[in-house]
Amino acid sequence: MTLRLGVPNKGRLNERTIELLRKSGLDLGEDIGRKLYVRVRNQDIEVMFVRAQDIPEFIAAGAIDMGITGLDELAESGHQLINALNLEFGYCHLSVAVPEESGITDVSQIKDGSRIATSFPNLTRRYFESMGKDVGVIVVTGAAEIMPYLGVSDYIVDLVSTGSTLRMNRLREVGTIVESQAAVITSQAAYDGNREQIDEIVDSIRSVLVAEDKKYIMADVPRDRLPEVEAILPGIGGPTVLDISGNASFVAVHAVVDSDKIFHTITELKRIGAKGILTMPIERLVE
Repeated sequence: MTLRLGVPNKGRLNERTIELLRKSGLDLGEDIGRKLYVRVRNQDIEVMFVRAQDIPEFIAAGAIDMGITGLDELAESGHQLINALNLEFGYCHLSVAVPEESGITDVSQIKDGSRIATSFPNLTRRYFESMGKDVGVIVVTGAAEIMPYLGVSDYIVDLVSTGSTLRMNRLREVGTIVESQAAVITSQAAYDGNREQIDEIVDSIRSVLVAEDKKYIMADVPRDRLPEVEAILPGIGGPTVLDISGNASFVAVHAVVDSDKIFHTITELKRIGAKGILTMPIERLVE
């Protein structure tokens, strides 16, 4: 049975999602363009391009089997779905923001009857109800930051990444409702029916994420310095050591190293007399 995978058709999550799928081995073809769906070449998978906010709804309804969207959209939907993998991009948080001149420094100071503009009405209502506050929620589809200035609302609830847009519009964060990032989600029913396929896709994407934080390093090292190499290049289970044809004094050492340690590692290898040091990116790493 064909597995259906929903991905954002545009917006902040789209490009990175497509990049991850391609790196993980899903051949989407060269010209996605404005297509609503594509069939993955040589695999029984269809990728559907839909709105990020619709993906939890489609999964819950059984229209698609799994999808990539923000955890904010999952929380807003209210559906009890499975978070199969956090993807470590699209970081943001849903915040309550007020005009700087309001004098409010904490969400507890917001009074009953206040008007809150947001594109996340469910999360906003649940949040203020949990605080025992009776506020009016005004649903907007974009540019919530302008609503206090226009007099449409008193305050807003909106996604914040760097906070620069809020500052440009003289708004200040006073409370956080939910932290978010992109994630692979599915339902229990879909997982039960497509466990092998879903696990394969999740594991493939995970291998790309792991690889992006690693480098493959190769070097020719003096044979008599091998004990030091093991401390410099712990690798995954230790470095691989190979004899070099026609050179008994040196061995070839290969290892996987964290990207943020590569500078120090090369320095240490040079210190013990290594030469021919080469580093390479890794496409996927299955641990």
